[in-house]
Amino acid sequence: MKGLADNPSYIIELLEGGVTLENVIDGHICEQALVEKSAFVVGDLGALMRKHVCWQSVVPRLQPYYPVKCNRSPAVIEVLASLGLGFVCANKTEVSLVLEQGVPPESIILSGVCKQLALIKYAAKNNVQHLVCENEAELSKISRLHPSAKLLLQLTTEAHAAETSMAFGFSLKSCRHLLEAAKDLGVQVVGVTFHIPSSCQDLQQAYTHALSDARCVFDMGADLGFNMNILDIGGGFTGLEFQLQQAAPRCLLPPMSGVQVLAQPGRFYVASAFSLAVSVIGKKVETRHWDRLTQGVNHEDTEFLYYMNEGVYGPFSHKLLGKSIAVPSVHKHALCAEEGVFPSSLWGPTLDQLDQVVERCLLPELSVGDWLCFSNMGVCGLEEFSCLSNTPQLPVYYTVSTCDWYEMQEAGVTLDSAMKNFSLVEYSA
Repeated sequence: MKGLADNPSYIIELLEGGVTLENVIDGHICEQALVEKSAFVVGDLGALMRKHVCWQSVVPRLQPYYPVKCNRSPAVIEVLASLGLGFVCANKTEVSLVLEQGVPPESIILSGVCKQLALIKYAAKNNVQHLVCENEAELSKISRLHPSAKLLLQLTTEAHAAETSMAFGFSLKSCRHLLEAAKDLGVQVVGVTFHIPSSCQDLQQAYTHALSDARCVFDMGADLGFNMNILDIGGGFTGLEFQLQQAAPRCLLPPMSGVQVLAQPGRFYVASAFSLAVSVIGKKVETRHWDRLTQGVNHEDTEFLYYMNEGVYGPFSHKLLGKSIAVPSVHKHALCAEEGVFPSSLWGPTLDQLDQVVERCLLPELSVGDWLCFSNMGVCGLEEFSCLSNTPQLPVYYTVSTCDWYEMQEAGVTLDSAMKNFSLVEYSA
């Protein structure tokens, strides 16, 4: 590597001459092999640009607002701010981070079901006008502390209610009462927001129903004298273009003149942009009876338990929330062409029964010191990696190919302005 700046906040590795993301991971694995073999993260900032191009080509009428809770990495915020995205923030830290990147307050939406009083005051002080509200108690707080706020009413949806027992948003039956309360308190209501989870089986029907309810709220608001002109259809977007087409087709957007339609693509933008590399620090062999899963593989009565240097109390914390972890790839230096695969499970380093990252998968036999690479790890907040473990914050290496970099510059992403905290290096394979 060459061209390192003095004391940079972040390093971007510019990949030239056919150098790939896999080459970068290989290089850092070789570096770690000489020291303590710490896990690390590699972020491809070019992937953010490619996702943005995809978004604009498939749903150009949907203005993307990035939910900062998905990934609070300043690198992500800087790039997406340069691309012109708005931001959805849930706390003071997120609002401050976004404002520091030069994002105008009118491009920020403050979310959250129950906001702290200090947060509402902070929003008012920094001229963040758009706040989400879903109940009368929240409305009362906002009217006292931020009377000039512009509210987006959180509408519940059948698709979301089917997945959780927690109350979320107001129902269509109670919306008129909430609108009348806002009218009495003199608080502006400018729009509606709702959420359809990505796991919904019939996206078109879910969006049709939710948009119909939103249309009713807009009509009620107009009857009461509100100028409602924002519709936020929420998140739930995966990284798949097909899913994006199904979730937000042009034909489902309501024909409401002058209405700005927003969406909250978080996972869509960042999930595929980050990969996590971990090393195997322990190994155990157990004899078990396996049924159909292992038909046709060697030693079907043998299971390998591998212990990694990171687990669910670190970067895999979303496993504790019921999210599944995809089977990793094995670093190429650990593979031989004639090796078979065996039933395996992957564990974190704590020996806690909850610290199981992957319950069951097929892998070649590994040795202590081998490396595994997990893709699609961008939804974890990078500053929170390892926050619950005793290990220090994981290093993050940012990369971008020359092709992506030129496209980013053409789109307005520049090192000397919006990305002033970045230093550019060249990576040689």
